[in-house]
Amino acid sequence: MDGQRDEQHDDTGDRDEPVAGSEPPRTRRIGRPGGPVRRAGVILAVLAVALAGAVLGVLAGGQVDTDIGPFRATLTLSPASDGGTTIDVPPLGALLLDSHDGPTHLTVRLGALDQGRTEALLDDPASISRASQSAVEDVRTGVMRLGLRTLAASVLVTLILAALIFRNVRRTAWAGGLALVITAGSLGTAAATLRPQAIEEPRYEGLLVNAPAIVGDARRIANDYTKYAEQLQRIVGNVSQLYTTVSALPVYEPAPGTTRVLHVSDMHLNPTGWQLIRTVVEQFGIDVVVDTGDITDWGSEPEESFVGSIGLLKKPYVFIRGNHDSGRTAAAVARQPNAIVLNNSTTTVGGLTIAGIGDPRFTPDKNTSPAGSGLTQQVADQVIGAGEQLAATVRSSPRPVNIALVHDPASAGPLAGTCPLVLAGHTHARQVSKLPEAPGQQPTTLMVEGSTGGAGLRGLEGEKPTPLSMSVLYFDQQKMLQAYDDITVGGTGQAQVNLERHIVEAPAAGPSATPTPTPTR
Repeated sequence: MDGQRDEQHDDTGDRDEPVAGSEPPRTRRIGRPGGPVRRAGVILAVLAVALAGAVLGVLAGGQVDTDIGPFRATLTLSPASDGGTTIDVPPLGALLLDSHDGPTHLTVRLGALDQGRTEALLDDPASISRASQSAVEDVRTGVMRLGLRTLAASVLVTLILAALIFRNVRRTAWAGGLALVITAGSLGTAAATLRPQAIEEPRYEGLLVNAPAIVGDARRIANDYTKYAEQLQRIVGNVSQLYTTVSALPVYEPAPGTTRVLHVSDMHLNPTGWQLIRTVVEQFGIDVVVDTGDITDWGSEPEESFVGSIGLLKKPYVFIRGNHDSGRTAAAVARQPNAIVLNNSTTTVGGLTIAGIGDPRFTPDKNTSPAGSGLTQQVADQVIGAGEQLAATVRSSPRPVNIALVHDPASAGPLAGTCPLVLAGHTHARQVSKLPEAPGQQPTTLMVEGSTGGAGLRGLEGEKPTPLSMSVLYFDQQKMLQAYDDITVGGTGQAQVNLERHIVEAPAAGPSATPTPTPTR
């Protein structure tokens, strides 16, 4: 029995020893080749999570809102293979700049104009220069905020993602650190390869494809505009002195019951025009301002704030839409407390009954010159048709119409004989003429105004910038035109204001009398 127990014990020992003795070697055989593979897998997993977290963090947090000059802007960073910057100007299109290298792309989306800041620019000409300088600082501050926000978002998203995947503090910390290095390295690469001169060689998308042909060399225009604004500050004040001199002339003295109307047209987004308008409104005692269109260039939402200066005039402002003004533009004008927008309708203001119709075209993608409107037979029919519609409205008006407003002088023909005076713009060249007269009908004078905005920035493109033009019309108590002053403010290099007084002779022998100019400079 004892022998059996010993034998059984020995058998058990024999069975146990190989198991116990062989287990450590088995563990060692698996551990030697498996350790580095496992560590490499962990490293790759941490790196993958860091990359994914960095990308998700950039997409989620790489955006800030900031002010750039008078604009509200949104700066956005996104992963990309070739860097670069996109300046998005909705709805006009975008400018593409080869500004930097690296795996990050910057998008600057310009939003609406801040009305308060825009009005401050218009009220203080010197603030335009300050704004151009502060805009650079605005961009720099916005980019710094964007970089810090992107770094924080990248690390935070990576930590959250790593904690959910690994459930290990050490690996989570490594993933967050790698995300910080990756994001900071990408931003550092962009900063190190920054090319400021790229702003001078943009590529265009959308409607802005036409910008180089329309605007020309941006640097030269900017330099010209600076000189232009500086000169204008000095010479606008001379209008008052000139007017005092002219009013002392014996040829014409406005009677006490005279109604003074200021005719402006084709502002084309030039803020300098508002400075001149306000000066003339105050110095000439203007009762009504009449605008025959093209107050904007593109009729877009960012341009709506430009019309905010209408309310500052504190005078009735009668407006018709030009071919560069959209329905949105007309609505923005109509929201001004002193504005009246006419579209095949009439109004009575300052004792004058005025009829007007907007231009039937909307051509923001054309340049601002008359040739840019694309005159075809179909367009001609549209333009003349607008005049025919307004003529019917004038004839059916319960009160005799004193002034009719059209944007394009080509619309004026059908209005012959319906009213004594038609005002127009569009051509950027001042002209006064008589419309063809039909037997038994009253004579009708057509007065075409130049560009009150000097054709906008495009007016600075030529060797001789387009002058700023406007006219003051004097109506007697019977609301008949008695005289008018043509005011012209010269462009860059022409530091002068011209004022020409014209007396309208009463038709003694018949209705064929024409205005007699008596120029004064």
